[in-house]
Parts: sequence; structure tokens; C-alpha cells
Amino acid sequence: MKKCYLSAVAFVLATYATVWAQQQDDSLRMVHVQEVQITATRATDKTPIAHTNLDRKTIEKNNFGRDIPFLLEMTPGAIATSDAGAGVGYTYFRLRGTDASRINVTANGVPMNDGESHSLYWVNTPDLISSMNSIQIQRGVGTSTNGAGAFGGSINMTTAAASIEPFAEISGSYGSYCTHRESVAFGSGLMGGHWTVDGRLSNLGSDGYIQRASSDMYSYFGQIGYFNRNTAIKLLSFGGQQAVYHAWDGIEIDQLRADRRYNPCGEILNDKGELVGFYDDQKDHYKQFNNQLIITQRLNNRWNLNLTAHYTRGDGYYNQYKNDQDIDEYDLRNYLASQGIDPIPETSNLIREKHMVNDFGGAIATFKYRSDRLDFSLGGAWNLYDGYHYGRVSYLKALDNSDDYLNTIPNSDHIYYRNSTDKTDMNVFARAEWSVSPAVNLYADLQYRRIHHRIEGINDKYDAEAKAMQPIDVDRIYDFFNPKAGLYYTIDSRNGLYASVGVAHKEPTRNNFTDAKPGENPRAERLVDFEAGYSFAGERYDFGVNLYYMKYKDQLVLTGEINSLGEALATNVPDSYRRGIELMAGIRLTPNLRWDINATFSQNKILDYVDYVEDWTNGGQQAIYLGTTDISFSPNLIVNSSLSYSEGGFDASLRTNYVSKQYVSNASIEELSFPSYCLFNLTAGYTFHLRGIRSLFIGMEIRNLFNEIYYNNGWSYSGLEDGIRINGLGYYPQATRNYLFSINLKF
Repeated sequence: MKKCYLSAVAFVLATYATVWAQQQDDSLRMVHVQEVQITATRATDKTPIAHTNLDRKTIEKNNFGRDIPFLLEMTPGAIATSDAGAGVGYTYFRLRGTDASRINVTANGVPMNDGESHSLYWVNTPDLISSMNSIQIQRGVGTSTNGAGAFGGSINMTTAAASIEPFAEISGSYGSYCTHRESVAFGSGLMGGHWTVDGRLSNLGSDGYIQRASSDMYSYFGQIGYFNRNTAIKLLSFGGQQAVYHAWDGIEIDQLRADRRYNPCGEILNDKGELVGFYDDQKDHYKQFNNQLIITQRLNNRWNLNLTAHYTRGDGYYNQYKNDQDIDEYDLRNYLASQGIDPIPETSNLIREKHMVNDFGGAIATFKYRSDRLDFSLGGAWNLYDGYHYGRVSYLKALDNSDDYLNTIPNSDHIYYRNSTDKTDMNVFARAEWSVSPAVNLYADLQYRRIHHRIEGINDKYDAEAKAMQPIDVDRIYDFFNPKAGLYYTIDSRNGLYASVGVAHKEPTRNNFTDAKPGENPRAERLVDFEAGYSFAGERYDFGVNLYYMKYKDQLVLTGEINSLGEALATNVPDSYRRGIELMAGIRLTPNLRWDINATFSQNKILDYVDYVEDWTNGGQQAIYLGTTDISFSPNLIVNSSLSYSEGGFDASLRTNYVSKQYVSNASIEELSFPSYCLFNLTAGYTFHLRGIRSLFIGMEIRNLFNEIYYNNGWSYSGLEDGIRINGLGYYPQATRNYLFSINLKF
């Protein structure tokens, strides 16, 4: 009996050990195969590219409910800003002084930038931060990537990995200006050794720091994964919908002094020009759905194949109440006549809807080879963007006989413009990192990119000279060769040196074409980027320095010149550059206290700049040669500091952002500049580990701790009145001291 009993126990233990080992083996295989899904466009520790990595833990720790640009603002040379002032809704990110249209963004290697504007509107993917696994920010040209050219940097994101263990998560945030976020997420864990299911649903909103700059957004993320020993297949979808009240116009100095929170968007004026109210639906309504099928095949110990098919659907419109509009600018004369209006007025208050429907899809393939000394990638992508734009006048005061200006029930269905776009974008690249010796790592990256961009139809702008809406007929092909090369030298286990040079090209945006002078086409831009740096990693402290020189040819910049339609022109300037030094350091002051700091010193110049100023007295414009000027929104000094303390379950961080003076115009006029500012942001939280749950986190963020009055985005104008130059600024004020409280519960 005893022998049988021992045999039975041994059998049970052996069976359990076998099942446990199998589960562990399945999990380890799953981890390995997901690791190789990291896109080949990422830089490694020995790639001679300036970059910063944010892992899942860092992202979670800083996710209090604001948009991704505010997560990235501690990156060297970075600035985050918000139309509504509170970090929710329309938010933006600049890197080394370059705006969103020059920063390439990918998710799992799939381009996220809009095919026409080249920008990524974070408002269209609300709470995407909650489904991020890691983010790499590359500064400068960076590695070869898919989509829009990287003229300031690249943001390479990977979405959440499939869950190995089952989990459930509930989180929420609430704070100033009724800013809130509610989110639920779950993961099945590995089922049957092969399958996983993960999902998330979120609701976000805010009243905004700026008046009526409200946002109401819904977001989702879902993925199904299949894994075996050598194969990983993930089908995922993410996106959401948003209704965001406009805060696009900013305010001028008189209004800034009277009430910096005032929002002129949606103003309704009567026939005497008196303000009688605001339009309730002055909002942007948009839905976007991103779908990706990712297949990773491990061919052998050295070769991996990654295939990605993707499709994104965007559909939406925005409403605007416009006062005292010229009816010819909306092609309304014949329409009013057809409605029996006589005499036909020259102007009318109206509501216009601008609609956009776009489809973006394609395929990406990458072969990756890795041995002890060679890391090689060969890949390519083909993408198609198809967009359709149209505008409708939904309400006309000229058709409304009442004296109630606030009565804006739709009474019109007049379509005043339609146009369509299709754009194919393909590229092939080969990239290699070769360890010539234990000390020397060589880097080479070659990319060929071809773009075919076509736009046709009628634009939304009225040509007064032709007395007709502006026609669009663009058919352009671009062929770009973008080589990159560099070297990383390992001095010893703690010290390293690197240097690289890279070339990038960028095609013009849609607006560069539509706003160009008749008969003129904007030229593509070129950038040659030189980078060199040194890094030291010690036990208690680390240090890094990166020098860069970014030389532009034919960079498109605003010069103050306007076209016959009254639109600001972006002009190719022959020569311009950005050069600077980025310093990064960190020191562990005590076992629990760490201080990290980075600083960017830069010069950002346009050579032989010609400024155009409108002559308000005599008409026309005057050209003024100014020589070498500073590029707008490019401060010479940005300093970020983080003092963080961690002990047990408690974490706290005091972060400081200093940004020096910024010119708002390329004319380098002191009157057209924003002063320097310094922000202090405090975060603190505690993670409890209680019986029956994985963790409970309670935290808070106080932003702008010392109530700095500042603005870091805006616009400018200039004019001549009796020969005297008059300058003006528009401001987007940012929030004063504000709070967010957060709770996260994991099971």
C-alpha cells in the first residue's frame, strides 16, 4: 500500500511538473516570438542614432489621463502644447523645433501620420497611451521608417503585448476642469498554449481650461493572438470617436489681458456686430478605426519574417459658425436665387460643415537576420491613401426671416466644394549593423521611397480674381534616396562614442499645393543630418552628450507672404539649418532618490530670409530682406529635470521644464515672440498589494505647481500703416495650476 501510495504521489507530481513545464515553455515561446515582433525600424543600444526609450512601466507610471504629447515632453528638445490648455483634446508635440508634420509616427511599424497634412492628430486615437507597450523617440533623421519623412524625429510605438497571464484592470482619473478618464481592460492569458484575447474600453473628457473647449471621447483597443513555437499572429484594432469644441482661433493681446480663458470660437454676432451668444455645436466630430494583421514567423535561429497588413478608416466633419461671410466665397449666389431670395445679399451669417472621409491601407514586409556579429534587415512597404473632402452650408441667416440669431436650425443643403486625393507611398530599405570587432560597430541604412500624389476637384477657397471656387489639379511623383551610415565605438564596458550621417527627403503637404501661387508648385525638401555623441554608464550616475547639425535644402517655411486667395504661403527657402548640443545626465543621490536632467542648446537659422509685409495703406505687399533669422518656435534652450523618489510602494517625482524665448514669426522680431517659462509638475502615488488583487494604485498629478502664466503656441501677423510696421500676436494660453487624481485596480 505504501509503495502504491508513493507511486501515486510521484505520478501526480510528475504530471503537475510536466503541465507546469509545458505552460512555462509555452509562455517563454510566446515572450520570445513577441520580442521579434518589435519593428526593424528601431534603434538598438549600439545604433549611432540619438534616441530615448520608454518602457511599459514608465508609461503606466505617468498615465494620469493626459494625451501622449505630454508623456513625451521630458524627451530632450521636446515641447508639448494644447489648444484647450489642459492636455486633453487637441494636443501637439514639437521636437528640436519641428512640428507634427515633420515628425514620423508609427504604431507597430504602420504609419500613423495623415497622408495629406503629414500630421498625427492624437485626438483621433484617445487614450492610446493606455495600450502602449513601449515608445522609442528618435531625434533627427533616425533609422529608415514607413510613411512621412522624419525631419525632426520619429516616434516608434508598439502596442500592448498579448497577455501571458489572465488579468482585469479598472482605472480612472478626475481633476481640474472636470477632466476625467474611465477605463476597463482585460486579458485572457495564454489559452490552450496558443490563444490570447485582450481588450480595453475608455471614456475621456474635459471642459478644458479655455472656455467651452470641451472634449468628449471614446476609445477602444482589442487584439486576438495565436502563438506556437515559431509563429505569432495578432489581429488588432484600436481607435475611437471624439466630439471636441473648437479652441483653434486663439486670442489677441487685448483679450489675453482681459480674460486669458476666453474662447472666440462659435461667436454669434447680430447685424450690428454685437455678440449675442455662442453656437453650441462648434465641434469637430470624427471617428477613426485602425486595424492591423501582424504575422511573425521564426524561420530558424537567425532569420525572422514579419508581415503586416493594415487598414485605417477615418470619417468625420466639423461645424463652424461664421459671421458676415461673403456669399461668393461659398458659391451661394445661384443657390440663393434658386431659393427665391431677391435681392441677393452680399453677406450672411452661416454655418458650414467641412467633411472628410479617408481610407488608408497597405502592407509591410521585413526579413530580419541576427547572428553574433551581424544584425541585418531587409524590408519594404506599399501604402495607399484615398481621401474625399466636401463642404456644406447647413444654415444661412439670409434664409431665416426671424430676428433670433441663436436659432440655427439647418435650412440649407448647399455643397460648395468637393475634391478627392489618392496617394501611393512605397519604400524598400536594407539596414545592417555589423560588429567588426568587440569595440567597433558599423551601421548602414539605405532606403528608396516613391510617392505618387494626386488631388483633383474644387477646393474650399474662393478665387476673387477668377470669381470662382479654386480648382485643384495636382499630379506629382517623387523619388527619394535616403542613405544613412554611422559607427559606434565601445571604449570599455561603461564608455561609448558614436557618429552618423543621414539624408531624408519630404514631399509637400496638401496645403503647400493649394496655397501656392498660380502656376507654381512647391519643391520637395531635403535634410542632411550629422550626429555625434558620447555616453557613460556607471553604477551611480550616467552621462551622455549628442551634437547635431541638420542642414536643410528648400525647407518650406512661412514668410508672411499671402496668395491671391488671402492664404499664408509656405515658401521654399534655399538654405536653413538646426544645430545644437543635447546633454543628458542622471545620478542616484541615495538608494531611493534619483535626479535626471537633460538640456538642449541650439541655433535654428534661415539664411537670406525675405520677409513679406502687407501694406494696409496702399495695398499689396512689401518684401524686406532680413538676412539670417531664427526659425519660429525653436527656442535656443530647453531644460528638463526630474527628481524622483521611490521606496516600497511609494513613488514621487518633481519635474521641471524650462523653455527659453521663442519667435512666433521667422522674421526674428522681438515683438513677435513668446517669453521664456518654467513649469514645475509634481506626481505622487502609492501602490498597495492586497490579498485577492494584484495591485491598487492611488496617485495624483499637480501640473504647473507654481502657477506660471505661459503660452507656447500661437500665430503672428504684420502690416504697414502709413509706412509704419504694426505687429500682432495670437496666443493659446496654457492652464495655470491644475490637478488630476488617479486610481488603478488590477486583478
